[in-house]
Amino acid sequence: MNIRNKIPAAIFAAILLASGGDLAAQQKQQRKPTDDSAQGQDKSGMDHDMPGMNMDQDMPGMKMGPGTNDSDHQAENGAVSAMSHMHHHQMGPHMYMTALRPSNPEDWKKADAIVQGLREAVEKYKDYHVALAEGFHIFMPNLPQAEYHFTSYENAFVESFTFDPARPTSLLYKKTKSGYDLIGAMYTMPKRVTEEQLNSRVPLSVAQWHLHTKLCMPPKGERGHTDFTKFGFQGSIVTKEACDEAGGMYYPVIFGWMVHVYPYEDTREKIWGQ
Repeated sequence: MNIRNKIPAAIFAAILLASGGDLAAQQKQQRKPTDDSAQGQDKSGMDHDMPGMNMDQDMPGMKMGPGTNDSDHQAENGAVSAMSHMHHHQMGPHMYMTALRPSNPEDWKKADAIVQGLREAVEKYKDYHVALAEGFHIFMPNLPQAEYHFTSYENAFVESFTFDPARPTSLLYKKTKSGYDLIGAMYTMPKRVTEEQLNSRVPLSVAQWHLHTKLCMPPKGERGHTDFTKFGFQGSIVTKEACDEAGGMYYPVIFGWMVHVYPYEDTREKIWGQ
């Protein structure tokens, strides 16, 4: 399956609290990435930049807030560009996707209802000014991206506990000469939840939820001249041992679970990015 325009970097913004996820059950899920070095890290931590991650403290070279120096900006742009390339061209070793389960009428009926509720709820956001006025924030608006995520931190928090198709964590826009055109939305869940919990929200026979995994970020002193063939979302380093040897900081799993939906597409498969 091809990955539909996803840039988790936008994704990249959410306040996802761990809400009763069973870590043991999660680790037993088929193809689920290991998280053996995550002990001691706050896996449920939320912040104002990306789901499940404090960009200022946890991720060297990816500080997004005011006061970021030139080296930070260079590393930040490189990391997000690499992430964008990964989503548009290949799954890669740094992304885990749920397996697409056999299709069935019940799941498609549920998915159709989700899309209908989403379309009705986001119609007003075709005017992106309304989204901004209602508390959605643009992730890195000055960096060229195929999709821009407008994220509601409030929605992200609430979605950690309950699901409402009309309350997406992020709105997805394409940038135009005059502003932004609405093309889709993103739902999120905390990374501790099981795949069965994901399936209960958006069926795994319809859509593939994804996580970002095995990330090695560069040493702090190399922010301005990072080799993103080694580090980051397109980097060749995929193990903690190799990351430690390179002096980087390793993240077995980052962000939370994400799934994109494009309610204005003309087929079910395109709507769910299949």
